[in-house]
Amino acid sequence: MSTQAKSEQDNFRPSANFPSSVWGCSFASLSFQDSEFESLCKEVEIFKEKVKDILMQSTRGLIENIEFIDILCCLGVSYYFENEIEEQLNHIFIALPTFLHESDYDLHVAALLFRILRQHGHKVTCDVFNKFKDNDGRFKKTITNDVKSLLGLYEASFLSVHGEDILDEALAFTKPYLETLAEQASPHLAEHIKNSLVWPIHQSMERLKIHQYISFYEKEESRNETLLKFAELDYNRIQLLYRQELAILSRWSRDLNVMHKYPYTRDRIVEAYVWALGCICEPQFGASRLMIAKYVQMETVLDDTYDAYGTLDELYRFTAAFERCNVDGIDDHLPGYMKYLYKDFLKLFEETENDGNEGSSLKTSYAKEMFKELTRGYIIEAQWAKNGYVPAFDDYVQNGLIVSTCDVLASAFLLGMKDVGIKEMVWIRSNPKIVNSAKLLGTLKNDIAGHEEEQKRGDSPSSVECYMKEFGVSKEKAVKEIDKIFVNAWKDINEELLLQPRRVSKIILKYFLNFGRMSEFLYKFLDFYTNPSSMKDYVTKLLVDPFSI
Repeated sequence: MSTQAKSEQDNFRPSANFPSSVWGCSFASLSFQDSEFESLCKEVEIFKEKVKDILMQSTRGLIENIEFIDILCCLGVSYYFENEIEEQLNHIFIALPTFLHESDYDLHVAALLFRILRQHGHKVTCDVFNKFKDNDGRFKKTITNDVKSLLGLYEASFLSVHGEDILDEALAFTKPYLETLAEQASPHLAEHIKNSLVWPIHQSMERLKIHQYISFYEKEESRNETLLKFAELDYNRIQLLYRQELAILSRWSRDLNVMHKYPYTRDRIVEAYVWALGCICEPQFGASRLMIAKYVQMETVLDDTYDAYGTLDELYRFTAAFERCNVDGIDDHLPGYMKYLYKDFLKLFEETENDGNEGSSLKTSYAKEMFKELTRGYIIEAQWAKNGYVPAFDDYVQNGLIVSTCDVLASAFLLGMKDVGIKEMVWIRSNPKIVNSAKLLGTLKNDIAGHEEEQKRGDSPSSVECYMKEFGVSKEKAVKEIDKIFVNAWKDINEELLLQPRRVSKIILKYFLNFGRMSEFLYKFLDFYTNPSSMKDYVTKLLVDPFSI
C-alpha cells in the first residue's frame, strides 16, 4: 500500500474518542517505604492476637459468636482467622436445628445466621424466615421499623437459589421500607442504609464494602476500639501493598508505551488493577493481581482494535496470524500498529512461559488459547458491525460468553496461583454454572451500561438491540427482560457455592464470584472502565487515602 493510500485509509478510520486516563503515570513514581510497611505489620500482629482472644471468647454464646464473625468479615480481617471461623461455623451449623427449635430468635439473628452460614458454604434452609410472616403469608408489618432486622433480611435475600420464593419476596418487601427509612434516619445510619441499597454485601466488590463498613463502624457508639484499630491498620497495610503493585504495573505500562503505539485505545492500567484486586483481594495473591491487570490492559487494546480502529481486512489478517501465536506467525501484510500489538502479546506470554515456576508453560499455553478464542469472538462482532447485522439474541449471548473476557482473565488468575493446573482448566472449560453466570454478568452488564455510547461509535449491536429486534419490544422492556437473566445468574452462582463436595478449591470459586461482583461494580451506573473519572472517588478510597488512626 502506498503512503498516500495508507494516509487516506487512516483518515476514514472511526474515532472512538475515549476519555483520557485521569491518573497518567502518577502511580509509576510511587516509592515503597519498607519501614512504614514493616511498622504496620508489627502493629497488626499485636492487635491480631488481641482480636483472636475476643473471637475465641465469643464462642460462649451462639449469637455473640455469629455477630462477632460477621463484624470480622465486614471489617475485612476475617482472613486472619480462617481456620478458627470455619471450625466455629461448623459447630454453629450443627447446633442450628436445636437453637431454632428452642430459642425465641428475632429476625436480625435469623437473617445473620442465614447469610453468614450460606456465605461460608452451609445450606441453611430459608424456612427460618417463615416465623416472620403473618397468616396471609406476608411479612409482618411489625418488623418495618426495625432497621437492623430489615437490613439483615435484605442482605440475606441476595443468597437465594432457585425456588426460594420467600427470599424474592423478602427483597421486594424490604427495599421500599429501607428507602423510606434512609430519608428519615440520622446521617450516619442513612449513609449505611443507602450504601447497602446500592452495594449489597454479597454482590459487591469486597474491598469497597470493607472501606464502607470501617467508615460506618468508627462512628458506632458500640464499637470495639481494639477491633476498629486492627481493621484500620490492616486496611492501610494492604493499601500500601496494593500501591506497590500498582507502581510496578504503571512502570510496565509506561514501558509498553500504549498511547504512543495505540493512540486509539483506552489507557487504563489503574482501572485494570482495580478490576484485578476486585477479583482477588487477599494480600498473598499479588502475582495473580499483576497478571490479571496486565491481561486487562492488553485485552483493552485488542478490544479497541477490533471495535474502534481496525479495518475488517486488517482484523481478518490479525485473527489468522494470532492463531499461530509465534514470532514466525507475524504476517508481513499486517499494518505497523498490528505488528506492534502482536509482538507485545508475545512478550506478555514470554513473561510466564519460561519463568521457572512449576506448570507455567502449560498455563501460558492455556492463556494463549483463551486469547485466540477471544480474537475469534471479536472478529464475529466486527463482521456484525461492518455489515450492519443484528443477530438473534441467543446467538449474540453465545458469542458474548467468549468476549466477556472471563476465560482470558481466569487464565491470568491461574498463572499467578500455585498448586493449580489441568484439573482447574478442565473444570473451567466445562463451563459450570458459576463460570457461565460470571460470563453472562460480564457481557450483559457491560451492554446495559454502555450500549448507547457503543452504538454512537458504530460498534456491533448489543444484547439490548438484539432483544428489541427479535421480540419487537421497547428498549425498556428489553432491559427488564435482561435483568431477569441477571437474577437467575446470581441464583446459579449461589447454587454452585453451596455444592458439596466442592469440585475445585474455595479460592477458585471465589474468583468467579468476584468476577460477577466486579461486573456489578464496573457497570452499576455507566461503564466505569471506559469513563475513568466516574471511578476516581472509588480508586482514591481503595488505593490513595489511608484511614487516619
